[in-house]
Amino acid sequence: MPAPVSTTLRHFAINADDVPRAKRFYEEAFGWTFTPWGPPGFYQTRSTGAGHIAALQGRRPINGVKMPDMEITFGVDDIEAAMAAITAAGGKVIMPPFHIETVGKLIFFQDTEGNIAGAMQYEAPQWPA
Repeated sequence: MPAPVSTTLRHFAINADDVPRAKRFYEEAFGWTFTPWGPPGFYQTRSTGAGHIAALQGRRPINGVKMPDMEITFGVDDIEAAMAAITAAGGKVIMPPFHIETVGKLIFFQDTEGNIAGAMQYEAPQWPA
């Protein structure tokens, strides 16, 4: 069995059926500010706490698996080692590595309890200021 991989919680996403409604909710309830980023209807916020970036996006399936209401992404040093460790521990990679330009390589996996999360090998070791 491969050795466990080191992880850091780096990102979370809020998946919404109605993105404008969800955006208003988080702006009003928590005072978060959102910036459009990437495809239409996709927003980022850096106002959730130091060292985190969060996304607000429309709900979508990943390889036929409905994404949860909230999803988390762990930062890893080596995406291939993370996939091997996930599989060896009884999990399943449900989306193979996908490169997001200037960000890194992302996978989604399902743990032994059916929970879905992401793992990302980031291109930059730390968040920009």
